Amino acid sequence: MNPEDLKTYLDRLITNNLKISTMIWGAPGIGKSTIVSQLATAHQLEFIDIRLSQLAPTDLRGLPVAEDGVSKWFPPEFLPQRGQGILFLDEINMAPPAMQGMAQQLILDRRVGSYLVPDGWFIWAAGNRKEDRAGVFDMPAPLANRFLHLQVEADFESFKAYALGQGVHEQIIAFLSFRPSLLHKIDPQQPAWCSPRSWMMASSLHYHGMDLAPAIGMAASAEFQAFILTYQLLPDLTPIFEGKGSHIAFPIEPSARYATAIGLTVHATDADRAYHAFHWLSQVAPAEWVQLFVSDLLGLVRSRGQLGMLAVLIDKDPSIQKFLQDYRQLVLG
Repeated sequence: MNPEDLKTYLDRLITNNLKISTMIWGAPGIGKSTIVSQLATAHQLEFIDIRLSQLAPTDLRGLPVAEDGVSKWFPPEFLPQRGQGILFLDEINMAPPAMQGMAQQLILDRRVGSYLVPDGWFIWAAGNRKEDRAGVFDMPAPLANRFLHLQVEADFESFKAYALGQGVHEQIIAFLSFRPSLLHKIDPQQPAWCSPRSWMMASSLHYHGMDLAPAIGMAASAEFQAFILTYQLLPDLTPIFEGKGSHIAFPIEPSARYATAIGLTVHATDADRAYHAFHWLSQVAPAEWVQLFVSDLLGLVRSRGQLGMLAVLIDKDPSIQKFLQDYRQLVLG
């Protein structure tokens, strides 16, 4: 499944209060822990992220303390004592077998020694795959059998929707629209390589005019630097947003077309600008580029609460209405 599918599936577990231990498998850097954290926030749940690979078995079970002549185990402070939340065991298969064995009781019985996980808590885990060279241990069959297993893959459309909402630099989004295969590409020979996580870091660097190679590697950084030269070929978007772009042609080069479509999406900050961008693009661009723009735009407009205003403007524009009708006929065939 892609990250959006994963988010939907986990959301349904929460909505239906299914306290089934769940294991999320996927390559490093694709956003597994970020998705879980976002869901916790969305549902107003506490979120505890435990890296089992950094703990010893006694760290999870706690310390024995003599009380009335009997040894009792005092649980660690990082385990939940009350309330509702998600207990997230990240990088679980990077933990050595002894640690995974200690986690087995927590996952199966929702307890370790005398400690009990409160009823309001979900227990989820995540791990990387062997093929990703992540230095993982085999998960024991008895432990694996106690989980639901969800496989997640990097997906550009899911990343793009997230990146647009998070303010990732438009040139990063445009480049990856042009070269989506570079969204996630592990280079075992280099410490820096492409992943959704490293592209988020690259965006921060790019906003400050810094070299991207330390985040995404030399090869991808060189390709990106070549790509941004295409911005010299882009039309001025200001007249387009003002409704004065009838004399402006749509670029011919595919890289410049991606950059233009993403630029229009990112800078359509209100319903009027979005409408003028839609109108211009529907007049000068092939249908597939208008579709690309609209699919990206609608999510942003909806999140800003401007969808109704945009719909009113579009409804009054016969040329857009004709485009929508022609496109619908083309799709339905």
